[in-house]
Amino acid sequence: MSSLLSAVEYERTAAVLRGRRIHRVVYYPLMGGKGGCDVEEWDFGAWHQPTMGVELFTDDGGCFSAVWGSSFDRYGLEVFPVPMTAQLRMIGEPGGSAAVDVTDHPRWSSLVGRELTCVDIAWCQDSEGGLRRPDAIRLCSLEKVVWIAAARPAEWPPAEVYHLGTDDVMVVFTAEFAAKVGIPSVG
Repeated sequence: MSSLLSAVEYERTAAVLRGRRIHRVVYYPLMGGKGGCDVEEWDFGAWHQPTMGVELFTDDGGCFSAVWGSSFDRYGLEVFPVPMTAQLRMIGEPGGSAAVDVTDHPRWSSLVGRELTCVDIAWCQDSEGGLRRPDAIRLCSLEKVVWIAAARPAEWPPAEVYHLGTDDVMVVFTAEFAAKVGIPSVG
């Protein structure tokens, strides 16, 4: 799905995001149903599932795409300083991804327009192979914290168990739910 990304490039992108203000957020959930044009459910309260990714636009004209990818040997959350069109095909086409603007969603309202004071990558150390994989990125302002992760529920409909390192993107809005999903602490 995405082009290969190195840890140095990832850290550089996170550093570039720090100090900027997000002014627009777009989700890219899958479309299905008859004709492939129905947007899949993505709002689950304390978390959202924009399966293919999240696009962040900053007040200075920057555009960043957060997608799942396998640059680090297994699926992880990858962030690139490019628009989503550089990462996804079939946007708006049947069976592809829909572009859903969530800038005004109440869960994003206390982060949109605020300076990102901290942008951290939540790395997971693979116990078997010793490889690091980025499970999530944490976006912080003084008022709000949002996690974007490569994760999904273990079963459908969602119950109590979640998996990290999947080919899905999940957005988490509370520290309690981030811990439940298993997003590694950063800092």
